[in-house]
Amino acid sequence: MKVQIVNKSHHPLPEYQTALSAGMDIRANLEERVVLQPLERQLIPTGLYISLPPGYEAQLRPRSGLALKHGLTLLNAPGTIDADYRGELNILMVNLSSEAFALNDGERICQLVVAAHERVEWTPVDALDQTERGSGGFGHTGMQ
Repeated sequence: MKVQIVNKSHHPLPEYQTALSAGMDIRANLEERVVLQPLERQLIPTGLYISLPPGYEAQLRPRSGLALKHGLTLLNAPGTIDADYRGELNILMVNLSSEAFALNDGERICQLVVAAHERVEWTPVDALDQTERGSGGFGHTGMQ
């Protein structure tokens, strides 16, 4: 799949780290270091602009290493980039740890996954079909 991209950063284009990776690493495009204090959130610029074809979205997801080692994640994970959005990809990061964390220019801060999606056409009905699960929700299957 070919996707148009404008790269206003001085970093390489996003790329897959292994042959079977689903996501491409996205880098911070910073003029100066950004320090995220505990529980602080900030929009981190990337310098990237994309044009997805109809029927596709880009999902911005946390990097597992940053989450595990430093408590950094994306506040609205996954973030959705719609096919008609043409602005800069900005990453809404939050520091959930008890220590400040410094983000440097060029640091890999999240992953981008491109995925197909369908458009829904609602069909109003008076009742839904029955299933074994029914309305069982949060935790309905127990711990074991």
